[in-house]
Amino acid sequence: MMAIRLGGPVFLKSQDPAELAAEHKRLGYRAAYCPRPALAENVGDDTLRAVAAAFAKEDIVIAEVGAWCNPMHPDPATRAKNLKFIISRLDLAERLGALCAVDYAGSFSPQHPAGPHPKDLSQEAFDLAVENTRKIIDAVKPKRAKFCLEMMPWSWPDSPDTYLAIIKAVDRPAFAVHFDPTNLINCWRHYYDTAAVINECIRKLGPMMVSAHAKDVTMALDGASLINLRETRPGTGRLDYRALLKGLASLPHEVPLMMEHLKTAEEYAAAAHHIRSVAKDCGVSL
Repeated sequence: MMAIRLGGPVFLKSQDPAELAAEHKRLGYRAAYCPRPALAENVGDDTLRAVAAAFAKEDIVIAEVGAWCNPMHPDPATRAKNLKFIISRLDLAERLGALCAVDYAGSFSPQHPAGPHPKDLSQEAFDLAVENTRKIIDAVKPKRAKFCLEMMPWSWPDSPDTYLAIIKAVDRPAFAVHFDPTNLINCWRHYYDTAAVINECIRKLGPMMVSAHAKDVTMALDGASLINLRETRPGTGRLDYRALLKGLASLPHEVPLMMEHLKTAEEYAAAAHHIRSVAKDCGVSL
């Protein structure tokens, strides 16, 4: 089995690459989100080299550069501005040596970059996701970094099969898979068998995965009969972390597992403790 590189945000208020890398190591992380100094406007190559060197010295992989905006925005000017931003983030990932840049496929909703909207699972949305992904990759022509789409419960790609369909349609070697299993737990059938969802994704998409997100999910009833699925901290929901960790560790390459969306250092420490406990129990090295 391969090791998994666990990572997450750090709360150290510093712009010094060496200090930030040391803080990741102190927390036991072996992967990082794009460090703050690299996200500065018009960041220069000297800064990027310093960041890359500091994190490499501590054996910490920079897993992903977030490009979170809406490339399907219904306003053409906003859509063009967002595409330009995403292209700049893939270029940053390439220059920094990050594994990937990642964004949503987008939404026709003007309010939220990832929807939902009635047209977000239409053929029109699928075709636009393919067109935008090609534009982004072709503008940068990356040799190292990959571009990925975040799996979402109500927009493309919303399953391993739709991810495979987009990969085939995009037809670019720089397009890869970002794995967020919690986002695929979008109905009660999936909720009660999260291992089946995880195992199907590993089987169909595993060789193309470059980064993954660590979250959890709970389900309750709103009123008499409406299902309410909520994201929660790893270890406080139903996501089968044993299946997730064993699945990622079974791949022939290291896939960073990045915790996200928590508010405090204490919450991240609790999430990391849970993930490490499950990893130890099932013989997976982090």
